[in-house]
Order: sequence, then structure tokens, then C-alpha cells
Amino acid sequence: MERLAAFSIAFVFIASAFGRQKPVNESSGSDLSWKNLDARVGEMVQRFDGVMGVAIVDLTDGRMISRNADGVFPTASSIKIAILLELYHQEQEARAGAERKAKLDDVYNFDPKELVEFSQIMAGLTPGVTRVTNRDLAQFMVAVSDNTAANILIDRVGKDNVNAMLRGLGLTKTMLRRKMMDFAAARRGEENVSTPQEMTRLLEAICKGKLLNKELNQQLIKQLSTLKESYIPHDLPAGVQVANKPGNLQNVRTDSGIVFVTDRPFAMSVMTSNARDERAAERAISEIALEAYRYFEMPSKSSQ
Repeated sequence: MERLAAFSIAFVFIASAFGRQKPVNESSGSDLSWKNLDARVGEMVQRFDGVMGVAIVDLTDGRMISRNADGVFPTASSIKIAILLELYHQEQEARAGAERKAKLDDVYNFDPKELVEFSQIMAGLTPGVTRVTNRDLAQFMVAVSDNTAANILIDRVGKDNVNAMLRGLGLTKTMLRRKMMDFAAARRGEENVSTPQEMTRLLEAICKGKLLNKELNQQLIKQLSTLKESYIPHDLPAGVQVANKPGNLQNVRTDSGIVFVTDRPFAMSVMTSNARDERAAERAISEIALEAYRYFEMPSKSSQ
């Protein structure tokens, strides 16, 4: 995960409309509990000391709670979800006979010259000896947000291919512009960005298998569900499956993921910028996740 850096991330807010999903106040089928969740989320966004965007999507019926959900935020390490999806996408293409695609079992020979900061696993490998696969690199990237592993995968799948895949899913504001820890590029305005709504749409595409076959989709979700230090599952009951990827930069905290409540999964993305208190931003993400979980858990218990 990208850590705190000695510069301020400029926040860009862009207001635009996506017609595909309606916020709760435009939905005629909203029940009282859903409206209460919407109001509670609104209160937490309102009192947040900074800028916060939230999208929560019911993956059963498509309803969405939206607060500043079309605002463009720095993704920090949450962009690694897109890198992971493109790796699996290229594996699928390679299995279908396409050439020059990255494959999960492709081998990488560790080169210490490629190390960047906050690479907890890669920094401990043995030069000239250790060989790992792209699948291993993906695991390092997801489990501990290893930045060197992410950068190697960006080289192998191609930044332009990641962005083309995102455009193919209709995501026009989610952009992989730079490698991890390339803060010179960030200062030039080449920040990795997305919106809460687009992050939930990306997660919906993963959950519903819109890009991958069933086998590879299950493998990706399993890998993304690796237990990790993050904000969405922090306050949830033990054992709840969460496929997510958090991120942090100076004054920025984000987390986007799928919460697999029994028979009622939901996707959520909370993105913050200009946070005066970064710990408060982390707590806010966890609190919103818990409020959403409590709502989706209720119909699940009723059906059981």
C-alpha cells in the first residue's frame, strides 16, 4: 500500500451523471430500512472533516446509495483491483490462444534493482535465487499491497491494457496513470484516480463475472478476499468474506470491496481526500461498512 508521502494530493471533484443506477431518493421501491441507511450514510459524510464520496450497491437489485459518488478521487492502492483483473483477463485470453499475453504461471526472476518503497515481501527475496510467478506477485500485491509486485505486474500486463479493459467496462474516469511510488508523476497530475460509483461498477463486473469465465472469476475473488489490514472488514463479524483493496496516501484513505452477505452481496466504495485526521477517515470507512452490513444482513436472516 502506498504510504504517506511528503506532498499533498490535489483533490479534483467532477460532478457528472451516470444513468445506469439510481440513488436511493430516485428509487420508488425503497423501504424504510434502506432510507434509514441512506440517511445514516449522509450524516457521516456531512460531518466528515474533509471530502468523502460513498457508493453502496445492492448487487441483488442494483439499488445504490450515493454521496459524492461521481467525484474523482485519488485511488491510492485501490487501483490494484484493476491491475489484478487485467492479469486474469490476459490469462483468459492466453488460454483462448492469444499471443503475448501475461499468464498467471509466468515466472519472474527477482531483481533488487526494481525495488520501491513499501514492498514488504519483495524486499525480503533473495537476488539471483528467488523465482516467483505472476500469481505470486498478485498475492503479494493484494495481501500486503507490495508496491514492487504491483509495478512488475503493470509492466507485464501493460498500463494501456488496464485502461482499455476499464473502458470496455464503461468506466471512463478510472485511470491507471502511474506506477506505485512515482510521486513525480503524481505531481505532474498523473495520479491514479476513480470515483466511488465507478469502483462499485468495477466490483459489480467482477462479482457477476462480466469479464471472466467462472473458474478464473472464482480464483480472482478468492485472491482478492485474502485477509489483509483494511478498513471495510475492520468492524464486521469474523468470517464475513470481503473481497477488497484499501489504499492510503497523505490525507487520503480509500477502500473498495464486495461484502458477501449470505444471499445478499453488496459492493461499496468509500473514497476520501483532504482528510484532516487520517485515523478518523479510516474509522469512517469502517463505520459505513458496518452500517451497510447490518442492513444487508437483515433480509439474509429473514430468508434463512
